[in-house]
Amino acid sequence: MSDRTVTAPVPAATEATVAAYLESWNETDPARRQAAIARAWGPRARYRDPLMASDGAAGIDAMLAAVQARFPGFVLKRISAVDAHNGSARFAWSLGPAAGPSVVEGVDFCSLDPAGRLESVVGFIDKM
Repeated sequence: MSDRTVTAPVPAATEATVAAYLESWNETDPARRQAAIARAWGPRARYRDPLMASDGAAGIDAMLAAVQARFPGFVLKRISAVDAHNGSARFAWSLGPAAGPSVVEGVDFCSLDPAGRLESVVGFIDKM
């Protein structure tokens, strides 16, 4: 067995889904945030991390609005490439002030539906 990492090219649709997901975390205008959620998530949307859980587009929207209210000016950034295969994806992220160092960092593991949108996201926090 080799210790080389094998990565497949990430489909453009998966990159677009992850970009819309990140956009939804950072969008403070409710209508634009909900539009980003609709682009990123499929109908069986489910989010879980050690601190939060939400289901459905409305639940995810409420969760994001609450995070934005608690941490005004914070930005979620992708800090790794997206790795994807067989309907799953993962990437590392950071959260913190737009012009400052990150306060929280972690990795999201995603399940994609047949249309390439998020079905579930399970987040792990590596730094807090």
